[in-house]
Amino acid sequence: MLILTRKVGESIRINENICITIVEMDGKNIKIGIDAPKEISIHREEVFKRIKEENQKAAGGGGGDTDLGGLADLFKKK
Repeated sequence: MLILTRKVGESIRINENICITIVEMDGKNIKIGIDAPKEISIHREEVFKRIKEENQKAAGGGGGDTDLGGLADLFKKK
Protein backbone atom coordinates (compact mmCIF):
# COMPACT_ATOMS: atom_id res chain seq x y z
CA MET A 1 0.00 0.00 0.00
CA LEU A 2 1.30 3.41 -0.95
CA ILE A 3 0.69 6.08 1.72
CA LEU A 4 0.92 9.74 0.74
CA THR A 5 0.45 12.95 2.69
CA ARG A 6 -1.66 15.66 1.05
CA LYS A 7 -3.08 19.01 2.13
CA VAL A 8 -6.45 20.49 1.22
CA GLY A 9 -6.39 21.42 -2.47
CA GLU A 10 -3.57 19.01 -3.31
CA SER A 11 -4.10 16.04 -5.61
CA ILE A 12 -2.88 12.56 -6.44
CA ARG A 13 -2.74 11.51 -10.08
CA ILE A 14 -3.26 7.89 -11.19
CA ASN A 15 -2.22 7.37 -14.80
CA GLU A 16 -3.42 10.02 -17.22
CA ASN A 17 -7.12 9.83 -16.45
CA ILE A 18 -7.72 9.68 -12.68
CA CYS A 19 -7.19 12.57 -10.27
CA ILE A 20 -7.96 12.41 -6.54
CA THR A 21 -8.12 15.78 -4.75
CA ILE A 22 -8.38 16.51 -1.03
CA VAL A 23 -11.37 18.86 -0.87
CA GLU A 24 -11.92 19.40 2.85
CA MET A 25 -10.71 18.21 6.25
CA ASP A 26 -12.82 18.49 9.40
CA GLY A 27 -11.35 16.69 12.39
CA LYS A 28 -11.27 12.99 11.50
CA ASN A 29 -13.42 13.42 8.38
CA ILE A 30 -11.83 14.01 5.00
CA LYS A 31 -13.71 14.85 1.81
CA ILE A 32 -12.08 13.77 -1.41
CA GLY A 33 -13.01 14.47 -5.01
CA ILE A 34 -12.36 11.90 -7.70
CA ASP A 35 -12.16 12.86 -11.35
CA ALA A 36 -12.23 9.73 -13.52
CA PRO A 37 -13.77 8.52 -16.78
CA LYS A 38 -17.44 7.46 -16.52
CA GLU A 39 -16.60 3.88 -17.48
CA ILE A 40 -14.60 3.46 -14.25
CA SER A 41 -16.80 2.41 -11.31
CA ILE A 42 -16.01 4.14 -8.02
CA HIS A 43 -17.63 2.93 -4.79
CA ARG A 44 -17.04 3.19 -1.06
CA GLU A 45 -15.52 -0.08 0.21
CA GLU A 46 -18.67 -1.18 2.07
CA VAL A 47 -20.83 -0.55 -1.00
CA PHE A 48 -18.40 -2.44 -3.24
CA LYS A 49 -18.48 -5.46 -0.92
CA ARG A 50 -22.29 -5.44 -0.85
CA ILE A 51 -22.48 -5.26 -4.66
CA LYS A 52 -20.05 -8.18 -4.92
CA GLU A 53 -22.09 -10.26 -2.43
CA GLU A 54 -25.34 -9.52 -4.26
CA ASN A 55 -23.79 -10.43 -7.62
CA GLN A 56 -22.54 -13.75 -6.21
CA LYS A 57 -26.00 -14.52 -4.82
CA ALA A 58 -27.62 -13.68 -8.15
CA ALA A 59 -25.17 -15.95 -9.95
CA GLY A 60 -26.07 -18.80 -7.61
CA GLY A 61 -22.81 -18.74 -5.70
CA GLY A 62 -22.60 -18.51 -1.95
CA GLY A 63 -19.57 -16.29 -2.01
CA GLY A 64 -17.08 -19.07 -1.37
CA ASP A 65 -14.85 -20.94 -3.76
CA THR A 66 -16.82 -22.47 -6.60
CA ASP A 67 -16.02 -25.97 -7.83
CA LEU A 68 -15.79 -25.66 -11.60
CA GLY A 69 -15.00 -29.33 -12.17
CA GLY A 70 -18.60 -30.19 -13.06
CA LEU A 71 -18.79 -27.27 -15.43
CA ALA A 72 -15.56 -28.32 -17.12
CA ASP A 73 -17.01 -31.83 -17.69
CA LEU A 74 -19.83 -30.30 -19.72
CA PHE A 75 -17.34 -28.89 -22.19
CA LYS A 76 -15.28 -32.06 -22.66
CA LYS A 77 -15.46 -33.61 -26.08
CA LYS A 78 -17.23 -36.94 -26.23
